[in-house]
Amino acid sequence: MAQGFSAFRHSAYRRYFAARFLASFAVNILSVAVAWQIYDQTQNPVLLGWIGLVQFAPALLLVLVTGIAADRLGRRNIMGLSTLVEAACAGAILALALTGLFVPLYVLAVLTVFGIARAFLWPASAALAVNIVPREDFANAVGWSASSWQLAAIVGPAAGGLLYGISAETAYSVSTGALILSSLLIFAIPKPAQARGMAGSSLSMVLGGFRYVWTQKIVLGAISLDLFAVLLGGAVALLPVYARDILELGPMGLGLLRAAPGVGAIAVVAILAVTPIRDHAGKILFASVALFGVATVVFGQSTTVWLSILALFCVGAFDMISVYIREILLQLWTSDEVRGRVNAVNSIFIGASNELGEARAGFMAAKWGGVFTVVAGGYAAIGIAGLWACLFPAMRRTRHLHGGDEADRRDA
Repeated sequence: MAQGFSAFRHSAYRRYFAARFLASFAVNILSVAVAWQIYDQTQNPVLLGWIGLVQFAPALLLVLVTGIAADRLGRRNIMGLSTLVEAACAGAILALALTGLFVPLYVLAVLTVFGIARAFLWPASAALAVNIVPREDFANAVGWSASSWQLAAIVGPAAGGLLYGISAETAYSVSTGALILSSLLIFAIPKPAQARGMAGSSLSMVLGGFRYVWTQKIVLGAISLDLFAVLLGGAVALLPVYARDILELGPMGLGLLRAAPGVGAIAVVAILAVTPIRDHAGKILFASVALFGVATVVFGQSTTVWLSILALFCVGAFDMISVYIREILLQLWTSDEVRGRVNAVNSIFIGASNELGEARAGFMAAKWGGVFTVVAGGYAAIGIAGLWACLFPAMRRTRHLHGGDEADRRDA
């Protein structure tokens, strides 16, 4: 098999890839449908903020539990069971829509349970990839794993808009079915080998992920860069506002807007699969975050459909470069014994950047308007890229995406 597809030589990874795609596809359908239905019924951007907040809070409150679970229990089983709970939540939202009980309070309650499932899913899922491919294929696996998520980010929102055009119940039904199928694929993965660290004190075990992140500056810089750049610069939560009130596109148009960043990201993945980053990874990382901010500013100020879609395409493309570099640095610089706990910490940062970022955007938009919120966030992301380049010089000087590169480790 060609070098660009080396991860797919392993049957376990093929099932893992398909499962992640289906789960992300389903979540994107659910996200588009729920956000549109809530906003269309209420025209209240604050509720878009609450959608993100209730999904983030469980990851924050359970971080000490989810990381230990990923390290001490079977990552495959946790991933599969968490996906089944997500399927149950999608089914519950379907039931609310069918019975005419689709009101914000009930929907937010279901999404809170959904957030609990995601809190356990993320550390186990991210750590499992390392256990099912050999080290030499891991960078390739990271690229394709990210591409499965991004491919779902293309077809999921578009499908969500189309399915919602048929009926909300159709969108929720497809989402539920895809999540069930994803869980079956996960359980079909052969039980992988997993390193389990020596038993220590409960407190030492719990805090191991935080301690490791704090002492490994490359890992700390990679995680925190994503946190602040996307927390301040993310515009996804306000896409229903742009689709309904600014660009006047409707639910299908919302699907196109949501898909545009994924198209940009998958284009980058295709390039990286053929021409991986071989040098100056740190400088490329910071440049991509700054350009992510520039593209966000352009989108925020645009009132032209084609320019808005092009800007979102660039948002996804530059974000994908950042994700690719940061994920490889994080996983390869982390020992397997603490990888689940480190990924649990990482899930908090990602949740803060995504879901808490959505809450930030929704609350700000309610007070200052959607355009100001998005444009200000883009400028903030540019500033974060420059500040982090100064605060984490070792990450800026990182040249090669190899966890064991001696020159990079001496700099760190």
